[in-house]
Amino acid sequence: MRARRALICCLAIAVLSAAIGIARAADYPLRPIKLVVPYAAGGPTDVQARLIAEYLARDLKQTVFVENKAGAQGAIGAEAVAHGDPDGYTLLFTAGSVIVLNPMLYKKLAYDPDRELRVLGIVTDLPMVMIVHPTIPAKTVAEFVAYARQNPGKLNFGSAGTGGVGHLSGEMFRQMAGTEMTHVPYKGAGPALQDLISGQIQLMFETVGTALPPVKAGLVRPLGISSAERISDLPDLPTIAESGYPDYRVSVWYGVAAPAKAPEEVAQVISASMNRALNDEAFRASLTRIGFWPLRARNEAAIKEFIDADRARWSNVVKTLNISLD
Repeated sequence: MRARRALICCLAIAVLSAAIGIARAADYPLRPIKLVVPYAAGGPTDVQARLIAEYLARDLKQTVFVENKAGAQGAIGAEAVAHGDPDGYTLLFTAGSVIVLNPMLYKKLAYDPDRELRVLGIVTDLPMVMIVHPTIPAKTVAEFVAYARQNPGKLNFGSAGTGGVGHLSGEMFRQMAGTEMTHVPYKGAGPALQDLISGQIQLMFETVGTALPPVKAGLVRPLGISSAERISDLPDLPTIAESGYPDYRVSVWYGVAAPAKAPEEVAQVISASMNRALNDEAFRASLTRIGFWPLRARNEAAIKEFIDADRARWSNVVKTLNISLD
């Protein structure tokens, strides 16, 4: 009799807990949501995140505010969300490097993106442009490779810093093309680009949004783009893949993640809102105006496939370089 009563009690508790969970999901969000940006305020990532926050606020009919937690290539902000309260009221606006590259590069990382974070939507995916100083006698990728092989060790390529996508993009290309070039790390893309324009370095791999203004001004020459297809802003610029390196595919992607232990019902609410954003033409246009190329909505299986492909793409490059950051 006691066992039967205990069983009935347990079932009642389970039903009540499920009902409470459903009620919470139906009511979510009941209070403001914090979107953590793991980079400094005012930069392009921050601007993009604030557009996301504005859309989610309208769509979910609740305040969504941005909090910047910069440092350690995004690791500080990611750790704060991964180890925070998994109730769905603290989200992370993440770059692909936070999810994919940091675990490969850092000796000690205070968060595990696979176990502690759950990406609920990938918003944009920016290709890199291969740009050179105009004095380099090459107008195509093939011509540049021939020139680099004729001048081994004499060419320098710059980036925003060691271990960043710009650095690894150059290293991936160097490996595939079999050229000898020296990496010159800077504290940010701006100083590196200025030295490229002045001729202090000869080559950079930089995102479209950053590279486009000096390209259009004739200050640097584009040779190829890292996307799978050509882009409308530079329709005559071949992809690096079609220029003889079919496996070359690099991008900088951004998305929204939640703590992995966030309630499933809440995660679904956020995912649905993200999908509505990515299918909203006005929202897509707002991203395009600030130099970001929006993706279309995809389910979590497709998101995982996207991230796995990105991880596989970088794995060999990082292993070959043997880079390790503190």
